[in-house]
Amino acid sequence: MPSMTFIQRDGSTRIVEAKTGLSVLEIAHRHDIDLEGACEGSLACATCHVVIDPAWADKLAKPTEDEEDMLDLAFGLEKTSRLGCQIVMSDALDGLTVRLPRTG
Repeated sequence: MPSMTFIQRDGSTRIVEAKTGLSVLEIAHRHDIDLEGACEGSLACATCHVVIDPAWADKLAKPTEDEEDMLDLAFGLEKTSRLGCQIVMSDALDGLTVRLPRTG
């Protein structure tokens, strides 16, 4: 099973199993990682904002216009910011690293 790494808000690192077909948001929830996802992945908020490690950013599909619109609402937006609900795990993403942005 693929794995992924979450860099948590306090800087600590968690490597977790990442079942293919699940979104980064769903993977975070399965492993009790503090990623909100208020709209439950319906692309209606930006509370699952994550920052993709630059080494992985170009390996992901480009964000849709709807995702970019929601990202405009995210606090602490960075060049590789994405919504965790829009990144679906696959074997090609084995080892993906994302950082949870610091909150306000």
